[in-house]
Amino acid sequence: MKNDLTIQHKLGLGTAPLGNMFRDVPEEEAMKTIQSAWNEGIRYFDTAPFYGAGLAEIRLGEVLSSYNRDEYLLSSKVGRIVLDETEEKEGLFEYGRKNKIQTDYTEDGTLRSIEDSLKRLKTDRLDMVYVHDISPDFLGDEWVTKFDEARNGAFKVLDRLRDEGVIKAWGLGVNTTTPIEVALELEEAHPDLSLSATQYTLLQHERALERMMPLAEKSGGGLVIGSAFNSGALLGGDHFDYQEITPEIKARVDKFNEVALNHGVKLKDAALQFSTAHPAVKAVVTGSTRPDRIKEDLQALKAEIPAGFWDELVEKKLVSARAILPENK
Repeated sequence: MKNDLTIQHKLGLGTAPLGNMFRDVPEEEAMKTIQSAWNEGIRYFDTAPFYGAGLAEIRLGEVLSSYNRDEYLLSSKVGRIVLDETEEKEGLFEYGRKNKIQTDYTEDGTLRSIEDSLKRLKTDRLDMVYVHDISPDFLGDEWVTKFDEARNGAFKVLDRLRDEGVIKAWGLGVNTTTPIEVALELEEAHPDLSLSATQYTLLQHERALERMMPLAEKSGGGLVIGSAFNSGALLGGDHFDYQEITPEIKARVDKFNEVALNHGVKLKDAALQFSTAHPAVKAVVTGSTRPDRIKEDLQALKAEIPAGFWDELVEKKLVSARAILPENK
């Protein structure tokens, strides 16, 4: 199903890091990051209840609530409900709020999740809603059962809300390609904008090019790309796709760095331009807790990159020959 959303600069602020992902982010640092994004002209913000058990939504709401709601686009996610009950945390958001989180893709759960998000965000509406982590990387073999729950619950609710004009678009927000592919081929549901994290990036895109990208383009809707640096791996970080980086991935990143050095190119520039070059992509959301990073990202999208850089990546089979490159988008 086609949507006519236009996202300014094709760039948005992703707020997973602001939910204290991997570390305890001081409140002042989080506020400055959001404010800096606004000051630089960013007008699309993505968040989720899962990010620090509501912490990212609360922080985002503190800043955005002082601006005219018609001036920006806001997306959050459904599938997890933040409870009042608390527990000790571990994993991605061990430094987030201690509230327990309950997985729920039903109709009632979806409506409750949206209502709770609106309160935390201090707003009266969401523009886009993504069904979150309905995917084997989070749910294992149970993902098929949960997908069926969503198909009969969340998908129907979000289709109705979109058709009624309550939201502008909906889709899935996942770190694998299969759930988006399956959802796009359903007859009874019509997702028109999904958030694909880690899967259509400079470092990892072969699988996405097989089915997800063509299906998204054919549907007339589109994709928002998250984690374009694969959790920072491409930029020399210690994580790849939200896990500790492996020696094999590090070696692959080294090969990208060699080509970049040959042509005087920054990998951040190349990564953002690669992910936004495909016609199915509406925007990339980048997450950070550093106020100056969003300015870097905007500059990266405008940087001059020689055609020889892309040619060498394809020649060395680091980038698929089927990929749509920035030079000929």
